[in-house]
Amino acid sequence: MQATPGGVDLEVDVAVVGAGAAGLYAALCAARARGRVALVSAAPLAQTASYWAQGGLAAALAEDDSPELHLRDTERAGRGAMRRSAAEVLVAEAPECVADLQSLGVRFDADRFGRLALGLEGGHSVRRVVHAGGSATGRRLLRALSALAVAERRVAVLENVRARALWWREDAGRCGGVVCEDGRTIAARAVILSTGGAAALWSRTTNPPGSQGVGLLLAHALGAKLADAEFVQFHPTAVKGVKGREGFLITEAIRGEGATLHDAQGERFVDELAPRDEVSRAIWTRMHDTGADHVGLDMRAIDPALFPNVVGALREAGVDPTRELVPVAPAAHYTMGGVATDLHGRSTVAGLYAVGETSCTGLHGANRLASNSLSECFVYGRRAALSALEEPAPAASARASEGTGTHELEALAALPAPPRVSAETREALWRDAGIERSAEGLARLAHDPHPLARIIAACALERRESRGAHRRVEYPDPDPALNSRHIVVDAEGKLGWEAWE
Repeated sequence: MQATPGGVDLEVDVAVVGAGAAGLYAALCAARARGRVALVSAAPLAQTASYWAQGGLAAALAEDDSPELHLRDTERAGRGAMRRSAAEVLVAEAPECVADLQSLGVRFDADRFGRLALGLEGGHSVRRVVHAGGSATGRRLLRALSALAVAERRVAVLENVRARALWWREDAGRCGGVVCEDGRTIAARAVILSTGGAAALWSRTTNPPGSQGVGLLLAHALGAKLADAEFVQFHPTAVKGVKGREGFLITEAIRGEGATLHDAQGERFVDELAPRDEVSRAIWTRMHDTGADHVGLDMRAIDPALFPNVVGALREAGVDPTRELVPVAPAAHYTMGGVATDLHGRSTVAGLYAVGETSCTGLHGANRLASNSLSECFVYGRRAALSALEEPAPAASARASEGTGTHELEALAALPAPPRVSAETREALWRDAGIERSAEGLARLAHDPHPLARIIAACALERRESRGAHRRVEYPDPDPALNSRHIVVDAEGKLGWEAWE
């Protein structure tokens, strides 16, 4: 693709920021619909957070399953905060996305008869989770989609390039592209943010360091609303106290195959396949009551060949899961909150979209159902890509004037760098916005230097109830009046309640 005149370095139909599962698939869907795409990736391809995803894609594919049953499980896990219309889209379209990924060359695990091997995970009533390479699903998917993106002539891949700001087109009152940290400017009829979530803001996390909510800050700076920031999922089984593997996630699929959880006395104390909020709280309570800093995951009866990367990683760290219990404890894993969007990924700013963990459609409610996240990446990544191609193209005069070093672009270039996340902020989030929260701790967090920490604290203070992954010690029960109600934060930081149904 040629750079456009007048200071704009690249002109495309769609600029995708972030090259995880959602971003890669959105870029490929837009390209297959004959759109020109710029894919901006802060890291080399196949090294994003999606790479580490051990879970699979949840889709109603089995004979004893149906979209209605998948919807029921999603609704149960969401604890009365799920946006039903968003879940209806997911359960209806996830099987199509699995088939499309297969057509693109992604090889999913199959049984000896060649049928998809479906796994069982927490909160699911039947086997419906599709994996690739056992617990290496993210790795397999990203390698395949990255290779396709590089080979696609309609996709310009910009690796090791960070988005510095979103370009506001004053003449049209909409987002018109991306300004990168290296000075390059990308003009586009629409921008899709797919930069992942913010779970690495917590000191104990399963996420790589880059998952710090960069996309949320970019969108909010342009005026987009954020939603559900208080809902953060803590994965029950992250490795604890093992050098070199602290926070390493042990996939729920292992519990689906029969692994069990035990306290220091060897007692089982929880239904291992309950939704994640239940299991995490049960572990947290047992640790608190006994003074232990972990519980044990017994996977000695599990065939190690089913999960070679998990078994291999543990053995490299000196833990043999075929002979001993694995020390685990909850860790921040997934942020249900994000950029508020509709069912096509459109944010509250014209021309700006968000997908995957960067977005908040309301699909997950107060507690994500296992493996719905990868399905969301593909279902909503495709929807956003096709909708983005319908956005109006900028007029030629606007492109020329906005790309010549105007005050607008100079102002964008002068924006302060994204805030650095200090160790103190990460410790504060774990302490004050962890599995259990109090008004005292959240009020303290509300004065943290980091803007997202303050937003999370404000929303958690505003939600005076316990629901799903959000547990307030002063309000131990859910408030029925808040069913299907979402806290939305506008550009000025003002909070409001919305009912999205």
